[in-house]
Amino acid sequence: MKFACLFYHSEDAMGAFPAAQRDAVTASCRNWVEGLQRDGQFVGAFGLASTQTATTVRVRDGQVAYTDGPFAETKEQLGGLTVIEARDLDEALRIASKISVARTGSIEVRPLFDGN
Repeated sequence: MKFACLFYHSEDAMGAFPAAQRDAVTASCRNWVEGLQRDGQFVGAFGLASTQTATTVRVRDGQVAYTDGPFAETKEQLGGLTVIEARDLDEALRIASKISVARTGSIEVRPLFDGN
């Protein structure tokens, strides 16, 4: 089964980390992905630019509206996602719990539809 691991964190908090701490988080994430690749559980990963670059699109009553910024005011923002292969949800949760982002933010784990 394929699962999406959606990484949420506070952009403000991450931006306030000293450079050495940000580098350590990046290295930890890289090591996590390398472990997934080694174990054949890595499908793909994508980081997202800051919410400052986001534009939200809404269509209401046939009218299209564009808004600068994310869709909602939240304390944590979606920073990226990794798609993994796991036997079941329990294994996917174990895998997700090993990423360093879970220590400062949160990881939402969701099964992917197979298209059928």
